[in-house]
Amino acid sequence: MRLTNQEAFEKYASEAHERWTSKFGGDRWVINVGISECSKAKGALDTWSNLQLHLDNSGLDYELHQVGCAGWCFAEPFIEVIAPDSPGIVFQNVVTDLVPELVQAFKSGDFPVEHAMGVRGDESFKGIAPLNEHPFLKGQHRLLFKRAGEIDPDSIEEYIANGGYAGFVKALLEMTPEEIVHEVKESNVRGRGGAGFPAGIKWESGRRTQAWPKYVVANSHEGEPNVFKDRRLIESDPHLVLEGLMIACVALETPHGYNYIGGEHVLALARFQHAVDQAYELGLLGDNVLGTGKSFHMRVRSGGGAYICGEGSALMYAIMGERGQPRTKPPRSVEEGVWRRPTVLNNTETYAAVPSIITNGGSWYASIGTEQSKGTKLVTIQGPVARIGVAEVDMGYSLRSLIEDIYGGAKEGYTLKGIQMGGVSAGPLRMDQLDVGIDFESLEEVGAMLGSGGFVAFDESICAVDFARYLTQFNRYESCAKCTPCRLGNKALLEIVDKVRNGQSPNDVAALIEATSENIIDLSLCGLGQVAPMPLLGMMKAFPDEFEAHFRDGTCPQGQCPVSQPRLRLEPVAAD
Repeated sequence: MRLTNQEAFEKYASEAHERWTSKFGGDRWVINVGISECSKAKGALDTWSNLQLHLDNSGLDYELHQVGCAGWCFAEPFIEVIAPDSPGIVFQNVVTDLVPELVQAFKSGDFPVEHAMGVRGDESFKGIAPLNEHPFLKGQHRLLFKRAGEIDPDSIEEYIANGGYAGFVKALLEMTPEEIVHEVKESNVRGRGGAGFPAGIKWESGRRTQAWPKYVVANSHEGEPNVFKDRRLIESDPHLVLEGLMIACVALETPHGYNYIGGEHVLALARFQHAVDQAYELGLLGDNVLGTGKSFHMRVRSGGGAYICGEGSALMYAIMGERGQPRTKPPRSVEEGVWRRPTVLNNTETYAAVPSIITNGGSWYASIGTEQSKGTKLVTIQGPVARIGVAEVDMGYSLRSLIEDIYGGAKEGYTLKGIQMGGVSAGPLRMDQLDVGIDFESLEEVGAMLGSGGFVAFDESICAVDFARYLTQFNRYESCAKCTPCRLGNKALLEIVDKVRNGQSPNDVAALIEATSENIIDLSLCGLGQVAPMPLLGMMKAFPDEFEAHFRDGTCPQGQCPVSQPRLRLEPVAAD
């Protein structure tokens, strides 16, 4: 089926919504199963197969329905049961051994409270509390994740049935490119990849550049070890990201779009490519879209996992099939990017915010967040906390509330020591420093960084020197080696830290680390080198006593470094 005009789209959307709502009710049971990389790792595919087997033998009229990740990774595998005349009930940690018990309970008209995470809606149901009162969800404001865990990521019909592509159709048929850029500027949505540059200004600069053709690119590379919000977003709602890219193409008056996805994100790649294929089949991509005479084409590119390819210019070289290395600026990418032509490059999360901005207006979006940091932010956390997952909160939300309320604080048996901020590009905050807002300005004021929104909690058993060594090592090995300060400077930093960990601190080691870091920061070509020493410097500032123990005494208070390990002594063998 191919939609040829606005009337055809509106008719399709209306019929899709009707089909969607008619699924629920009557005598049929609808059972959603979350299928994502995180749930598959915990046995969701086995849960699906076992559910199908037991439901077939239950006598229930049912539909087993795939949905994406809902952000609550701690609850995987999860299922949502929508029984006749009842709201949806989410059950958590539904492993295969639990399936027979649940199906038998459903058959008897029972909903085991002990396995329930919550019920959709504002009121309790049969002793099960509302889902939005769950501690993980209570403080969240879900704009980008509002459909996550409710629709099938592989279904363009379900996306459109729930309001999808309305922003694209509005931008294409009811707005001029200048009006689109104005709304994005008024929203003041800033780059969610870490730099925080206003997207509207970037789009406006791309329009002003007098060279053609132009390109629109999404950076979905996400190569940091503790960030997984973009891949979960694509796994759960790929059409949302695609729609944002398509609106950007309308604004730039270009038919050319790319999404660069990390090659290790297999499911995200597959689902986004499927979304592109479906958009072509429906006529939302291709030539003469909706009878406008305009063409829009989207290509998917994957990388081999090099962290440096998350840097804008390196990513563009990779798209062109060249080695992913950064280049000097100017020219900026809006003047010369992919194929040496003007290119607008934004992060996945940034594009995902655009459809709602166009649908509801830039001023609506600007009413959310702080004075300078607008909208919501996807955040992820790793480490010994009670709940792991992707959360979406308003900019300015308290970091302490995020850690202690949404993520549940320390896991039982652990005492948190600090939070590593900004992925591998910043230093940590101690637990007494968490009374700060999650936004670009507030975190900068305390010497931290929002970055992509990936945080790592670490407990009292972690040695700050050893953790700093891990972060330094990551940046050293992910350096593309193009510029000397980054190539040799980070190697030197790693060698210095290794000497410290082995109890062989050079004279004035603190001054040596600071001087070496200063050269790397000031002289490196791209953002990787310019922030690579920051985790080490930040750890030194946050935990000076631990570093001093290593520097002065040659001891590791946590017993994690080689200097604290017993060494094998070889006694001389007496001669016969």
